[in-house]
Amino acid sequence: MPGAARAHPDARVQRVAAFFEDLEPGALGRLGEVYAEDARFKDPFNEVAGLDAIREVFDHMYRSLDGPHFVVHEAVLEGRQCLLTWDFRFRFRRFSADLQTVRGASHLRFGDDGRVVLHRDYWDVAEELYEKLPGVGALMRWLKRRARS
Repeated sequence: MPGAARAHPDARVQRVAAFFEDLEPGALGRLGEVYAEDARFKDPFNEVAGLDAIREVFDHMYRSLDGPHFVVHEAVLEGRQCLLTWDFRFRFRRFSADLQTVRGASHLRFGDDGRVVLHRDYWDVAEELYEKLPGVGALMRWLKRRARS
């Protein structure tokens, strides 16, 4: 089910939200419709620039995970700056068949032509990913409990 951001009144936000919610390996050839040629992308694991490098980040996602998809919930737009909140849903290929959900946000900056020139993802790697992995998860949960005590 698509998120509410697809109904945003700004066409740039609608395009980005639809692109991510409909993203599949075959759609990566259309990356240039959403991202500028020299766009920069950063998340907790990657920091790259250019369409080819961004495409490789998404290619890796499809090689590493089963059924990855995004639901973009909300968008806040101020001039060329946009903040999206989203859920990323997937299954680990090697560890568990359970559906996983990572909650996060993306800061986007649009260029003059309406394409994304900066994409920065923010999400808690420890809580949203490491705690869900066998072995590592137990250690992360223990560390979290120790930090709270």
